[in-house]
Amino acid sequence: MSNLDAVVKAYDVRGTVPDQFDEPLARAFGVAFAKYTKARSVVVAHDMRPSGPGLVSAFEEGVTSEGTSVVNLGLASTDLLYYASGVMNAPGAMFTASHNPAQYNGIKMCSAGARSIGIDSGLADVRELARVALGVPVQGDPDKVSRRNLLADFADHVLSFIDVAALRPLKVVADTANGMGGLVVPAVFDRLAAVELEVMYGELDGTFPNHPADPIQPANQRDLQARVVGGGFDVGLAFDGDADRVFLVDELGRTMSGSTTTAILAEVFLRRRPGATILYNLISSRAVREIIAENGGVGIRTKNGHSFIKGIMADTGAVFAGEHSGHYYFADNYRADSGLIAALVVLEEMSRTGLPLSKLREPVERYASSGEINTQVKDIAAVIARVAEQFSSFPQDRLDGLTVDCGDWWFNVRSSNTEPLLRLNLEAATREQCDTHVAELLQIITA
Repeated sequence: MSNLDAVVKAYDVRGTVPDQFDEPLARAFGVAFAKYTKARSVVVAHDMRPSGPGLVSAFEEGVTSEGTSVVNLGLASTDLLYYASGVMNAPGAMFTASHNPAQYNGIKMCSAGARSIGIDSGLADVRELARVALGVPVQGDPDKVSRRNLLADFADHVLSFIDVAALRPLKVVADTANGMGGLVVPAVFDRLAAVELEVMYGELDGTFPNHPADPIQPANQRDLQARVVGGGFDVGLAFDGDADRVFLVDELGRTMSGSTTTAILAEVFLRRRPGATILYNLISSRAVREIIAENGGVGIRTKNGHSFIKGIMADTGAVFAGEHSGHYYFADNYRADSGLIAALVVLEEMSRTGLPLSKLREPVERYASSGEINTQVKDIAAVIARVAEQFSSFPQDRLDGLTVDCGDWWFNVRSSNTEPLLRLNLEAATREQCDTHVAELLQIITA
């Protein structure tokens, strides 16, 4: 029971295998998912982690014991699973631990149409149903499990977001980090005659023998940056383990933040749909808000996390949403996130403007950012309270953690939803100012 509470997070299920997350628990989640969704059929997939097939098999036993059928996609990226949930109008369960190390696994769940299931939108109910199902013998029905390959259909869908004929010749290198990008990235780029693709670490290997599949960490992008410069590539793409997230590297070997990519994509979608609503998460650069306003859009600031963002997209009719962490959501993608779609739209924008990525990014990079700085602390709530007291004379909000507006600089401190860490993001007018205030905040945090 304690394991059940430990693995259910704000957005998904995630834990170490087998001490926190094992096949009996996956089986209980299968029963719970079938009961919660009340669907005739659900779609299931897994990433390249060695524990995936066994966990999926146990989950299928739980689902089919309730009389619900399962369509198993086999190996897939998370955005492929979301596509399947959308196009099939069926609930979905993706077995992945995203960027976490090899010993982890988990489940990202969605309702029919790729609608998110988070702790406030069904996951708490799934957890309690699983609690009841734990330890209760079940009789699965293997005849209710079928297999389907949607990779080609997914590639067609991704390409529908751009004018393929408008792409100019480009050299692209993708570091898929032995994750699911090794499957889906070639499937899409093989259809682009104008683009020359090289894949780094494309072998599907959930032990991650080359480097962790966590591109937000600068160390995990060094190989890609070196290859971009050494090979004369126009763009580098860094995917995470389940390939729903991407960071771009320009031809000079410099990484683009998720905020910069969000700002570029916001301009594109506001040109396509003037006056549209665009969402951005609260740790995004102030430049994102400014770009949306300058291009006639309606910008809405949101909490971090896909379950919150997808819900607000549905409520507001937003056409696009971006997160500083490298997640990008598209209304025409069932409001789900896709690193591949984001990357292709940027390539199309480079082709339209004729600019290299180093020049395309310049107008939207207006401030100096700390990046995300993670600190292990004993009592996260107490630390946030201490920071709030120290900056009590400045405007504050608690949309997600604590955000403080100090005029020409601002910062956010919040708890990680997936790891025992306090996250700091800070932005200022200059690099010197940014570094000074980061040192100030870290001294308070670690006091």
